[in-house]
Amino acid sequence: MPRYLNPYTDFGFKKLFGEEGNKDLLADFLNQLLPERHQIAELEFQNTEQLPDIPVDRRAIFDIFCTSTTGEYFIVEMQKGEMRYFKDRTLFYLTYPIREQARKGKWSFRLNPIYFIAIIDFEYDQEEEERKFLREVALRDQDGALFSDKLHFRFLQMPFFNKQEHELVTHFDKWVYFLKNLIDFEHIPKILNEPIFEKAFKVAELANLSREQYTTYERNLLDYWTTKAVLDTAREKGWEEGMEKGMEEGLEKGREEGIEKSMEEGLEKGREASKKEIAAILKQKGLSPEQIAEITSLSMDEIKDLRTYALTDALGYGC
Repeated sequence: MPRYLNPYTDFGFKKLFGEEGNKDLLADFLNQLLPERHQIAELEFQNTEQLPDIPVDRRAIFDIFCTSTTGEYFIVEMQKGEMRYFKDRTLFYLTYPIREQARKGKWSFRLNPIYFIAIIDFEYDQEEEERKFLREVALRDQDGALFSDKLHFRFLQMPFFNKQEHELVTHFDKWVYFLKNLIDFEHIPKILNEPIFEKAFKVAELANLSREQYTTYERNLLDYWTTKAVLDTAREKGWEEGMEKGMEEGLEKGREEGIEKSMEEGLEKGREASKKEIAAILKQKGLSPEQIAEITSLSMDEIKDLRTYALTDALGYGC
């Protein structure tokens, strides 16, 4: 049984960074990603549900939305699953704090800086030579000069962070190491034996959750495991099918249409064909047969017959 919560779940992420009593954790983490001129002294949480100006327009719901006492806006998102048009979605989300600034009385069009920080549990850099753990994006002209200091993006592609404890150098390294490995820690590593991390570990300890909180977390965790298992299965099947079709229709068209279509088909097939694989994962995680039956719709006899095997075997691409 894990000692600490999974920060990739909605509950886990917001428990760590989205509660009033834990604003110091969020500020300390964000300050590792911000330039000196925009360092946070104090934060104020804002409404995470952003309503449109016109009722028929789309709304946006952020994981965390906050402002600093000096006026900067921060949107912090934990994205656990791949999605189409992810970059477009980030641009759409930034329109809300921009428009919010226009609503505050007399306005001269001067904007306060806005930061979108995404912690993503997948790789959005598809080309090998372009892959980076931390991608920082700003508005620049054709010569690389900064056009505006008002819109900033920070993308943390967690699968690309592979540093071990002895390789951690900066405070930022420690934060990323903490987030990526929290679910596997049984005790506080020596290198994280600092007041800010000691508090983070205390917040994340499952034993400190109320029964209601634990129930919510458990539900989130089941959603996370199920989604990840389906997406991993679909990605493997979809990539193979998409590449095969792409070779017939041309590489570019195959990437844009074949893989995209096969990913959609893979997701659908994954939901129908991988119930036993998902059930095996949940069984390995220690869930009861009753819980697994409720999630997968498998019979109790089918669940009892499942053998326990590794995640890679369950997903069909192990050695």
